[in-house]
Order: sequence, then C-alpha cells, then structure tokens
Amino acid sequence: MTDRHHHHDASLDRTMIDELAARDLVVRRIDDAVRADVDPWLEAVSRGFLDGERNETQREAFFAGSAYRRKIGVFDETAPLAEIPAATFASWATELTLPGGEVPACAISSVTVAPTHRRRGILRSVMAGELRTAIQRGLPVAILTVSESTIYGRFGFAPAAVAAQWSIDARRARWIGPDAPGRIDFISRAQGRELAVALHERARRQTPGEIALPGGHDERFFGTRADSEKPEQLRVIQYRSPAGDVEGVAVYRVTENEDDFTASTVDVGFFVAVTDEAYAALWRFLLSMDLIGTVRASELSVDEPLWWMIADQRAATITLRDHHYARVLDVPAALSARRYDVADTVVLDVTDPLGIAAGTFVLTTDAEGLASVDIVDDPPLGVPATRLGVAELSALLLGGVSPVTLARAGRLASDDAARLARLFASTVPPQLSFWY
Repeated sequence: MTDRHHHHDASLDRTMIDELAARDLVVRRIDDAVRADVDPWLEAVSRGFLDGERNETQREAFFAGSAYRRKIGVFDETAPLAEIPAATFASWATELTLPGGEVPACAISSVTVAPTHRRRGILRSVMAGELRTAIQRGLPVAILTVSESTIYGRFGFAPAAVAAQWSIDARRARWIGPDAPGRIDFISRAQGRELAVALHERARRQTPGEIALPGGHDERFFGTRADSEKPEQLRVIQYRSPAGDVEGVAVYRVTENEDDFTASTVDVGFFVAVTDEAYAALWRFLLSMDLIGTVRASELSVDEPLWWMIADQRAATITLRDHHYARVLDVPAALSARRYDVADTVVLDVTDPLGIAAGTFVLTTDAEGLASVDIVDDPPLGVPATRLGVAELSALLLGGVSPVTLARAGRLASDDAARLARLFASTVPPQLSFWY
C-alpha cells in the first residue's frame, strides 16, 4: 500500500515556487490542523466550482474529513481578500486498479484558478510542480475526474475510463435476468455506510479504473455527514446470500411525480455488488418497485450486464461521457504494474508536453502476462514501433480504447496497431463508479 503521508507531507517543488514568485504570487501548503488556513482554502474551492459561501456546518465537516488531502494554495498578497487563495490544488496517494494489477497513483481534485487570475500560467506551474513531486514520491500515475474536459489534455491527461448514464423506463424494461437465491432487505444509512467501504474495496480490485473510496465519500453517499442535504430522503438496501453474507448495497432516492404518482423517479446514488447474484438482485428490485416509472443511474460501465437483463433494451437511454482521466508519469513503473494477455515485444516512442515521461521504451511481455520495460536510445531492429503522446499512452493504460481506434483518429502512428491492440486489450472494461 502506498505511503500516503510520504506524499502528503512532501516539500513544495522549487521550480513551481520560483515560477509563481516571478508573478508576485506565493504558493504554500495548507496546514490541515488550522481552521484559519483550511476555511479560506475551502472558500476558494467553492468559488471556483460556482458554489455559494460555505456555512459553519459545511466548513466544520470539511475540516474534520479532509486532512488526508495535500492542499496547495496560491496567494496574491496584494488582493483585498489576500487570505483566500487565487488558486487551489489537492491530491492524495491511492491505488489505481489496472488490468490484472494495481499501481500507486496521485489522485487530484479541487483544481481551481480564480477568474481574476486566469491566463497567467498559474495552473501550468502548479500542475507541473505537483506532478514532479508525485514522481519523486513514487507515484507513477496521476488521475482525476474533471468538470471541464478541455483543460487537462495539454498536461498529458486523457480520458481512460468512460462513464455511462442510464435512464430506464421501468415499466417498459421487463426483467428477464436471473432470479438470485438470496434476499433483499432495507437497512439504515449507518449500516449501509459500514458495509459499503469493505464491499467497494473488494469490487474495485476487479475493475480497472477504480480506486479506494476517498475519505468522506462513504458519508456523502449515505448522508451521514453533518452537512448532508436531505439525507432523510435516502433509502438503503442490501443483498444477503443464502449463506448469510452481505454481497451488495445500493442507495437510492425517490422523487414523486405529483401529476402521476405511478410515474415517480428513482435515482441510484451508490451501487456496489461483489457477486453476480447480488448485482442481479439489486437491479431487479430497483426496476420492480411500485409507483416507479423511471430509474436513473450514473457512472456505470460501458458494458453493463444489466443491458442483457431487460427484455426491451430500448427502454434504456444510455449516454456516454468522459470521466476518469489518467496521466502516466513513470512509463516503466506504470506499464509493468498491469498484466497482459499475450507475449510480445513492442517499441513505444513517447512524447510529453511537460517533459516528464518522454522517451523510447521497449515493452516486453511473457506468457504469464508479466511485463518488463527498458529505456533505450536506439530501438531494436525488427520490432514494431508506435509513436504516441503521453496522453494517448495514458488512454491505453486501462484498456478502455484500442490503439487501432487511436491510430484511425490520427492520435498515434504505429507499425502494427492491431498487434498493439491485442497487447493492451482488457477483458474487463474500465470504470470509476463515482466522482472525486
């Protein structure tokens, strides 16, 4: 497991400090133990995401639950509200699930720049500096979920796990999936939260793109934080196997249709199942509830078994959206952490806009799926080569897109894109089941 404190407490990058100082800006790490530091930082984040001012309950809840995050603030000491950062950045060390393995990763969140300080290169300095720190602290990959998808490509990030949003006409769908042998029961929000973390940890190790639930997310999903909005509207169900093991949990909220009470809507806020039986039982329950016309869920896989469990597949309206972004920082460490289904040798000639992961690499996989990566000056003769940017390599890491697709899109040039596609294929589509 990654040493989270090793990353959290790291010194600030010297180049970042100097670049921002040249713009008369001061960058510093926020002291997690001091409300007078954390509250203004949170205010800047709220402003950056177009939210209103936080109240005392929200500030206290954030302070109590966010100490695990490394928080960076960029300050303009000449501003009228100099205590509120002009830019913010947060990160923490976690584990990213890859096809057949895991890799330590730097998860990034709360990235904002005040409208008054845009177009000054602040984000570029902070991003590059914090990525260099992540490498130094042994984190070969950076990851994030984004509100604005056009920002991060210039820093080498790429959408590596796409999310599907489903809206299902429940009365039209008609269940034809299996009849699970266990039972569904209502449980309290507190009970659900207690079960969810362990269940998610089991489930996420089987799904490329998933990470451990960040601190506070379980409380947010189950409405057990002091600042939760309308938690009384949440309902929690569990699936228990005939042996008595809880194998799945779901949280949902009902919105009544006052014009037609039989056409109310269920919004699924959290769903986790560690067995096929639990998956089927939970979805059957949600699609079979009385008075429900529509069931909605988001951050689902692009290849959900649910598609094959309903009689009328046109009852489901499915929208795809870029979701989990990845950025390779250390090519040998990232590529050797995953597993491969074929034995092969290929050359990857990687460019990087930040100069972090550029180079020529020979990737060799064996019959057991293990990989080795060598950095070379001159690639070996007779080995197919692919020329690509670090963003394209990052998109391939989880197996969510084929190199053939990227080649046809003009995003990479390969001597044998089909051969590379067989190498990077994954039997499980990547997914991240929440935002962070």
